[in-house]
Amino acid sequence: MESAGGADGHGEAAGEAQARRVIAHCDIDAFYASVELQRHPELRGQPLIVGGLGPRSVVTTASYEARAFGVDSAMPMSRARRLCPHAVVLPPDMSAYAAASRQVWAIVRERFEVVQQAGIDEAYVDVSDVERPLTALRDMVKAVEETTGLFVSVGVGPNRLVAKTTSGAAKPRGFAVLSREQACEHFAAEPVRKLQGIGPRTAERLAELGIETIGQLQQRDPEELTGQIGTGAGDRLHALAHFRDGSRVQVSRKVKSASRETTFPADIADPTELLGAMMRLAERLAEDLARKELAGRTIGIKVRLADWSTITRAHTIDAPTNDTETIKAIARELLEREQLTDPVRLLGVRCAGFEEPAPTVRVSARRPEQLELPLDA
Repeated sequence: MESAGGADGHGEAAGEAQARRVIAHCDIDAFYASVELQRHPELRGQPLIVGGLGPRSVVTTASYEARAFGVDSAMPMSRARRLCPHAVVLPPDMSAYAAASRQVWAIVRERFEVVQQAGIDEAYVDVSDVERPLTALRDMVKAVEETTGLFVSVGVGPNRLVAKTTSGAAKPRGFAVLSREQACEHFAAEPVRKLQGIGPRTAERLAELGIETIGQLQQRDPEELTGQIGTGAGDRLHALAHFRDGSRVQVSRKVKSASRETTFPADIADPTELLGAMMRLAERLAEDLARKELAGRTIGIKVRLADWSTITRAHTIDAPTNDTETIKAIARELLEREQLTDPVRLLGVRCAGFEEPAPTVRVSARRPEQLELPLDA
């Protein structure tokens, strides 16, 4: 895939609406594990798993040596240990990862103006107006590695979808460029889940229709898909399969919310266990807010049930807070008011309505108003 579509050109056929766009997706390889290897160089070359140490813990990430044994993110830790019993397991250190992330993206922003961070370890960069964009991107990768010891894999294309899919296929230590047409051909045999925007439920529905690969989806008529899946689905899926994406890279705006969530390795129905998990999430969220010097007025929870239905509830208080006990009290009341009886797959807690500077404010957790407030997935 290296440098397809032109050495430092824009790589998209003339006549396309996005012909002059050059978008890069930058993704730090095995980020958490790579940070740990910088801190523990004696572990280099060994299988390394980062994740919780409890019996119900899941894998946060794994080094490529561990992935060779089948270990992957979100896998139950018990299974990961069976697959790779000789792996070194370390608990996640989010403060260290946040510091490394800030260092990497500061280097990227020094070189490019239009950077949209999409996560702690990934960002989109619009290099359409950059002279010799591929050279500039390679120089950035080198600077990140020399400064931090971390490696950024880069996928380049005419839109975000092509760029992200390409970077994922190029990992680790990859740099690849594809035009939209080349992406259609290159990924035709890949499962539809490879496409950002197609989740497990949509993939399952497509499989029922005999559509398992991107190439098979490319062959289907959008109107037929709409009739089989739902209004608007046909055109959207057809566009995804043909790697058409009109979304723009936008300079990251001021943070508007922060959240913590966890997906359980097995669905949980026990109220005491659910409450304990929610309290731990609330504590971690409060730590995040204090570290980032943020405080908000709205505390919300998210509950995803075993059938994938999602409940969101929130409460707004008079003064901004990042106080642990306040956040825990509001999250507790919101959760207990639901009187859940169905098994739960995921729990989350969120803080929004930030004000700066952020004092640590202790307020009484009055009985929350019941209202809807979507949380970030």
